[in-house]
Amino acid sequence: MSAPEANGTDPAALAVRIMPMRRRHLRSVLRIENQVAHRGWSLGLFMSELATRDGRIYLVAKVGPEVVGYAGALLAGDDAHVTTISVDPRWQGRRIATRMLLVLARKAIERGAQALTLEVRASNEPAIQLYRRFGFVPAGVRANYYSDLGEDALVMWASDVGSAEYAQRLAAIETGLPTVTEIEEVGW
Repeated sequence: MSAPEANGTDPAALAVRIMPMRRRHLRSVLRIENQVAHRGWSLGLFMSELATRDGRIYLVAKVGPEVVGYAGALLAGDDAHVTTISVDPRWQGRRIATRMLLVLARKAIERGAQALTLEVRASNEPAIQLYRRFGFVPAGVRANYYSDLGEDALVMWASDVGSAEYAQRLAAIETGLPTVTEIEEVGW
């Protein structure tokens, strides 16, 4: 039984809140990070990223009091590099990653990003399909990027994200969500 079914939450009525990641969230973030299939980030790395406020965007997704996902991006010039995005396996399939990527993309655009980039495991088809919906296209391969898995990374880019057309793409994605995402605007 998945977490939403176990706690009585109807997926169509899922209330997801997105807020800036804070140190108080790191225990929950690391719990999720330790469930991923490859060598995850350390507490020190997350602490370092949170301490570097300029040029970084890190957020968490919560359902009720529980952190169910997190995402982050590094801004460099006109580019925003999605550094991490993960959803607790018990909450996957509820479009939480979609909600986080919507917020991450919009916050990056607000800060001047004209392109988004990321790496994804070449075999992670659900994630690749998510990124394609956001306009990401393959641009190359990083051989053995996930060395602990012996797996390549697909490098993907979304260009012209500051355009009206891209804003329409994001609006269409958001319209397709079953419920409204609550966004805590303080602290970005």
